Amino acid sequence: MRRKQCQVTDPEAITEILRRCTVGRLATIGIDGYPYITPVNYAFWGGSVYFHCARKGEKTDNILRDPKVCFEVDIPLAYLDTHFEPTKPACQVHQFYHSVIIRGKAEIVEDLQEKVGALNALMASHEKIEGYSAITKDTEAVASCSVVAVRVESLSAKSDLAQKKDDATRQRIADYLEQRNLPGDGEAARRIRPGMTK
Repeated sequence: MRRKQCQVTDPEAITEILRRCTVGRLATIGIDGYPYITPVNYAFWGGSVYFHCARKGEKTDNILRDPKVCFEVDIPLAYLDTHFEPTKPACQVHQFYHSVIIRGKAEIVEDLQEKVGALNALMASHEKIEGYSAITKDTEAVASCSVVAVRVESLSAKSDLAQKKDDATRQRIADYLEQRNLPGDGEAARRIRPGMTK
């Protein structure tokens, strides 16, 4: 990673990013050799990424032909617009964010216990209404869908929070974002303030 100051290495912080996101982008290798990217609802569970899909389709065909995949998630925080420093050129604008990129191999989950566990992890990640019925091995939908696991081989994570700026500039950015108060500004401001990047 070129911008080492943005690198996230704390496993808990990386897991938090993965658990906060609800949609990730999966890149498989198409039959024509080009990357094929699809957004998927996913769960990060037991150290692997899981999603469910149809038994047939381009994504599944790609995985069966070549299991090497890349998976990416990101959390956009705040966009620093030209109003922060209106006398400076537009190239000074910036997006603050968290991101994780995973490289690994994808496989269709055949073990019934793992499949049921992954489907319940997906429900827990996405269902906001309490009281739904847990999935069991006898649930009809279990047999009709595929569950894919991405086994992590390498992982990198970044949090871009103005780490290259001096403390005075970071304080000004945080104050500006806090006053602007758009979605994401509050979290970005808290993390950008000097001494608060974790």
